[in-house]
Amino acid sequence: MKNQRALVVMAIAVLFGLAAVVLAGRWLLHQPSSSAGRIVVAGADINLGQRLAPEMLKMADWPADSVPKNAFVDPAKLNGRVLKNSVLVGEPLSEAKLAPAGTLGGLSALITEGKRAITVRVNDVVGVAGFALPGNYVDIIVSTMKDPVGEAPPREQSISKIVLERILVLAVAQEVNRDETKPRVVNAVTLEVTPAQAETLDLARSVGTLSLALRNQVDPNSADTTGATKLTLLPLATPAPVPKAQPKPPAPRPAVHKVAAAPERACTTVINGLRPSAECF
Repeated sequence: MKNQRALVVMAIAVLFGLAAVVLAGRWLLHQPSSSAGRIVVAGADINLGQRLAPEMLKMADWPADSVPKNAFVDPAKLNGRVLKNSVLVGEPLSEAKLAPAGTLGGLSALITEGKRAITVRVNDVVGVAGFALPGNYVDIIVSTMKDPVGEAPPREQSISKIVLERILVLAVAQEVNRDETKPRVVNAVTLEVTPAQAETLDLARSVGTLSLALRNQVDPNSADTTGATKLTLLPLATPAPVPKAQPKPPAPRPAVHKVAAAPERACTTVINGLRPSAECF
């Protein structure tokens, strides 16, 4: 009796299990597919400026709701294209990460259209102790001598002035990798400038010494300065005002005592013989 009850319970459990499997299968069949197929991703870490080759790429499954815009589904279309951004293994490749078709590899692929690349010599001080890395922005300061206007005879005066602002660092030495954050002391830095800025920078390094000032990545504000000179750095001390001499008061004049006039007396001339004389009363 007990065995029959156990068999009945087991049979009912099996039926419920089969029903659950059938219902779950039907539910899954009616759900939309979450896969969009296969797209091209990086098969290894690739630095910017490199030309893509078939062995650098691979196909990978990617969900439909997160497929990158303009992703590639055919690896042959990427053969020979140049990266303008570094990518990591497994990262999808899209048109936004590539230089225009026909671009040769190397630094020229990283230069924005209409701009130029120019290299300046630096050291551990000028190069901001190696913290001026590719992708950073710097200001260019020139220190030189100038002739003050209006002075006779003219005399040279030292001045330091920011001549270029928010200049992109393309490369340090021969490295263009922008994913590195460790400082590197190098002897040359390559900057991206406009043609007019290239002329200014070339003249600045010929008339004085250059320094780089590292600036915030997202700070677009301009530094409106007049430059620093010895007079602005060490202004001359203003002499203390000399008190004016007070005029001396005039010396007092001695008092003049008036002599009282003698009272008038009546006088009479007396002739004594041949000699006259006066007699006053």
